[in-house]
Amino acid sequence: MRRGVIFLLFIFGMGALGYAQKNSSSGQLEKEKALQRILDKTVDNKKVFGCSFALKKNDFSWIGSSGNMSLNQSYFIASTTKLFTTALIMQLRFEGKLKLEDFIVNYLPDSITHHLNVFLNKDYSKTITIQHLLTHSSGLPDYFQDKGKQGFSLEQELLLGRDQAWTPAQAIERTKNMRSFFRPSSGSMAHYSDANFQLLGLIIEKITGKPYAEVCLERILQPLTLKNTYVYRDEKDTLPKVIYYKSNELRIPKAMTSFGADGGIVSTSEDMMVFIQAFFQGKLFPASYISEMQKWRKIFFPMRSGIGFHKFELPWLLNPMGAVPVFIGHSGLSGALAYYCPEEDIFVVGTVNQIANPDLSFKTMIKLTRELSK
Repeated sequence: MRRGVIFLLFIFGMGALGYAQKNSSSGQLEKEKALQRILDKTVDNKKVFGCSFALKKNDFSWIGSSGNMSLNQSYFIASTTKLFTTALIMQLRFEGKLKLEDFIVNYLPDSITHHLNVFLNKDYSKTITIQHLLTHSSGLPDYFQDKGKQGFSLEQELLLGRDQAWTPAQAIERTKNMRSFFRPSSGSMAHYSDANFQLLGLIIEKITGKPYAEVCLERILQPLTLKNTYVYRDEKDTLPKVIYYKSNELRIPKAMTSFGADGGIVSTSEDMMVFIQAFFQGKLFPASYISEMQKWRKIFFPMRSGIGFHKFELPWLLNPMGAVPVFIGHSGLSGALAYYCPEEDIFVVGTVNQIANPDLSFKTMIKLTRELSK
């Protein structure tokens, strides 16, 4: 799942944001209380019914929750899952098992790649590379949010309560039945597509010979001791907090078992804090890759797509004093996010667990990190 959202309401709703440093004598306890007040105010029982966040800056670490979410509550991280998939691809790259420039037809069967990208009556499927998938520059439509021939999207069906399951092959087939946006591009074009990460999941499985969930377990979850993180595969599993859509709980367990490599992971804020630090600090793949991965393309305001993660940066006209720093990471339609702010050396993860107001998780992230930097 993705966050194809226009953030104008987000910008105008935030008001003046200041990151001015202060000498504080109130101590860590007062800081923690201030952070908790932000979460408590975020829960209004109209848009947000519960939230959970964790922050870390230098030696200061904090985790908090409010509303109907507890500190150890597990939740769906949705498209933040793409960071896990990216980490696995980068591990396989480091091991020499793939190159980002490799064509995906070298790894996937013809049943998957045939007529995958047909643009202006020409088939470009054989020219799609792994890097095209990671950067959303493959030109592929999004099987989840783009509308099919019926005139509605899979997302719209699910929001109406029409829960359903699908396989990666069915997701790709749905993609093939939509019009490609452009031929695979090495330029600046990008179109967010969950199909890209479904394909990356299949490539991971092909190279390792194991299911995506098992690869995640062996290569990320166990090494980092993430005991409350897993790929959601059992529709009877009721441990994760049910996602809200407006004021209603959206129960779509069949769909949640189907997202897999593009959005199927369940985690907690505590576990996600361990993961996001490992991702950006070289504990999962060489830290030198991070700078290489920061080649940005416009994807949707105010995001830019890099190689496997996004940059959240407000334009100068909306942020003339640089009050809101740059964040890099990923977010999900469920209201979950995991970001790192290199300028402030702040890690922030969490969720507002709300699909209908995706800007709220970013508002909360900025309020929390602003308070942390005072």
